[in-house]
Amino acid sequence: MKILIADDDPQLVRAMRITLGAHGYDVVAASDGAEAISVAAQAKPDVVLLDLGMPRLDGVEVIQAIRGWSDAPIVVVSGRTGSADKVDALDAGADDYVTKPFQIDELLARLRALARRRGATPSDPTVAFGDVRVDLAAKTVTRAGAPVHLTPTEWRMLEFLARNPGALVTRQTLLKDIWGSEQVADTGYLRLYISQLRKKLEADPANPRHLLTEQGMGYRLVLD
Repeated sequence: MKILIADDDPQLVRAMRITLGAHGYDVVAASDGAEAISVAAQAKPDVVLLDLGMPRLDGVEVIQAIRGWSDAPIVVVSGRTGSADKVDALDAGADDYVTKPFQIDELLARLRALARRRGATPSDPTVAFGDVRVDLAAKTVTRAGAPVHLTPTEWRMLEFLARNPGALVTRQTLLKDIWGSEQVADTGYLRLYISQLRKKLEADPANPRHLLTEQGMGYRLVLD
């Protein structure tokens, strides 16, 4: 897998080159926004790791440019922790957001999840986590072998998360998928349905391990 690291911190880029290279990734790098777009066009990376605060063009502008011709996953790796920055990046087309400083194990797990997501095929429509199995083809859910009844809206929400395992799914994306318009206001509906799903599918709904909330952004289904 080829990864583009776009960051103006040479020490961070050097460290990530070494670490990712040791895990079998092919790494290319860019030190500013304009160079990131150029390298992305030439190298056609499988994943882009992108800082937001770069010279010449900022990260959001880079995301918008790359999204004009590529659907490669873009993971923002930034020291900006504000919800507005995260929402702007995700709305521009980023697939995930990792806050600096980060644990390399977490980043590697996100990359593995993206690889699984891109490599998923309809020939294997079953997603499993804990003692739960979700059959996307048959539209059925079982827990410890027993059928679980979901409402149509609960199923739509779980189905979207299950088709994007490990990936951050924004609230706007879920609202558009479930209710048909990204302009629908989230007045607590999503929190209600994720809570109901946790009660039905999590071993400890108050401390979920699989159906996770990314504060201010959306939700993520974490597999075992």
